[in-house]
Amino acid sequence: MKLSATLVFVLAASGAATLLGQQRPPTSTAPQQDAPPVTFRVEVNYVEIDAVVTDAQGNLLSDLTDKDFEVLEDGKRQKVTAFSLVNIPIDRAVRPLFASAPIEPDVQSNTGNEGRMYLIVLDSLHTSSINALKVKALAKKFIQENLAVNDVAAVVFTQATSDASQDFTSNKRLLIQAVDRFTGRKSPGRTATLTEQVNSRIGSQPSAPVTDPIEFERAYSARSAMDRIRALSEFMAGVRGRRKAMLLFGEGIEYDYSNIVGSTSASGVLENVRDAIGTATRANVAIYAIDPRGLSNPEADLVLANNNAAADDPLLGDLGPASAAREFRMSQDSLRQLSVETGGVAVLNQNDLTGAFERIVRENSNYYVLGYYSTNERRDGRYRSVTVRVNRPGAQVRARRGYLAPRGRARETVTRPGANPVAVAALDAMSSPIVVRGIPMRVFAAPIKGEAPNAVVAISIEMNVSDFTFVEANGTFNDRLELALTAVDAQGNQKGSTSHSVNVAMKPETLTRARANGIRVLTQLDVPPGRYQFRVAAAESGGKSGSVIADVEVPDFLKPSLAMSGLALTSTTALDGVTVSPKNRLATFLPAPLMAGREFSSSETLALFAEFYENLPANTPAHKVDVTTIIRADDGRIISQNEEEMDSGELARGRGGFGFTTRIQLGSLSPGIYVIHVQGHSRVAKPEEGVGRDIQIRVR
Repeated sequence: MKLSATLVFVLAASGAATLLGQQRPPTSTAPQQDAPPVTFRVEVNYVEIDAVVTDAQGNLLSDLTDKDFEVLEDGKRQKVTAFSLVNIPIDRAVRPLFASAPIEPDVQSNTGNEGRMYLIVLDSLHTSSINALKVKALAKKFIQENLAVNDVAAVVFTQATSDASQDFTSNKRLLIQAVDRFTGRKSPGRTATLTEQVNSRIGSQPSAPVTDPIEFERAYSARSAMDRIRALSEFMAGVRGRRKAMLLFGEGIEYDYSNIVGSTSASGVLENVRDAIGTATRANVAIYAIDPRGLSNPEADLVLANNNAAADDPLLGDLGPASAAREFRMSQDSLRQLSVETGGVAVLNQNDLTGAFERIVRENSNYYVLGYYSTNERRDGRYRSVTVRVNRPGAQVRARRGYLAPRGRARETVTRPGANPVAVAALDAMSSPIVVRGIPMRVFAAPIKGEAPNAVVAISIEMNVSDFTFVEANGTFNDRLELALTAVDAQGNQKGSTSHSVNVAMKPETLTRARANGIRVLTQLDVPPGRYQFRVAAAESGGKSGSVIADVEVPDFLKPSLAMSGLALTSTTALDGVTVSPKNRLATFLPAPLMAGREFSSSETLALFAEFYENLPANTPAHKVDVTTIIRADDGRIISQNEEEMDSGELARGRGGFGFTTRIQLGSLSPGIYVIHVQGHSRVAKPEEGVGRDIQIRVR
């Protein structure tokens, strides 16, 4: 889902299958579910507060219950209906010792530890071109040093094209690429603008007082930035059960709105500010405003008129150091109030942000979440103070101080008559900005050359069905599974979608294998080259649903002199589970179903498949294409290396592609991490034009 657009996905049955039959005995176990209380839904009048509770020494108190808390709204006690302690571990990527960075995973899942959620907002409208480099350096520092492997983050700008941003992902490379697209577009401040006007008139006859020619532009930028913060907070409002942190990098707006929250009316820019703060407080989004200027001199960018004109020049008015300092103070105060009112912290006047970033991580790792339905149902837009108390002596509570009530009529929930509840559940999972964990799932996607200009993305979806609600009837165990898949490009546009209705009917022995090894669905999407988020969602008739979000980059197989498809993998145990194949592009190239698992026993044999494509002039002489397969151990040792050559006169499938397959026996490998590298090179191409892919596996 693009943060700047609304995802619209219509679930329609495009394929169906009934699962019956015999499979070989199970030898592996699907991953177990570990689902925290995180949901994605919008509820009228629901208020959520997160609170950090420590003792007098600052140590987290983690043994409190809902009975220990009291929540007051405008002095009236509220009934806490939702309560949980969130204690999120910091997971580190498992990387081979020989690698300078973790191997980028080719499989995405919704299992493992729940992580933190960061919305990184780069305020291009209020960052000067000089400080843009600082913003990029600071944002990349946070991503590289503070983003754990179980966290998700998104990068958006207050003004930029939609394809410059990056949706929620754990992929640091993609996040950093988005940060690198940032540019500062801040307009000069009022003092600097008017001072330039005065200096331009030095030596000329006295004229009318100077005016600010970009006043409206400056106001428009402030309104646009606040509207962006409001929209992003509104988008996150449906995520319940966790703290949501917005890291706002920018220099702030030069408006005084110190009383904006308590005010009953506001106009112009201040109304936009109030709406932004109000939406963030209702959505429980904590804003951490980060000023890239650090320890800065507000006069640094000001060319003082006094340097060039007489001090008593009537055109100067109140311009000068005091005016520049006032604007600087207002800009920092704007950042400070955004943070204070939403429960975050403003990071100001600091050049070294290491400690500040560590604090942000700490505050988003350990806290209590308390939810209640306010007894005040009026939608009057007024500020409501919230007080959180703990009945333990010496306990110190840090929580948001209140929120702005919504205004206007509440949105009505529209339910289509006769809608399939299982399909609706899948659609809800698809719409969540984060993964849904009710059904443990993992997804692998391999781009392959298709009919120009599109590529075919072969997809393997593996689900743990041990908790499915199977109903016995006539000797079979039955369930209904709705599966939906959509591909959203960098502009937020849906470029491909498919769905499958699977009527599951299994004999007892097949059900035993499915519960032990899961159900696999093989399908595909046709999409043009580009950067995508594939959103996969599933729901079953027993009420469980799950989703996975996978970042998929589809190459343009028609441009480079040599291109490589995705590296597909299967194993001798792939038939242990149950597989349904509505669409299976690789059926004729792999001896078993395409797998998303990356952990194997030493008794297994792997089969790998890839295609290599050449785009060379018609008069290119006959030549060879070399393909090398290297298996490297955790410590960097080469366990095996296999080299093969293919002749350009034997192009597979008549599409300019060389089909490559190889098998790897794991019997000689001791338990541990291994990296499989497949590299292709054409002998008529330049040495640097080789292509390759890596797969990291674990042998148990």
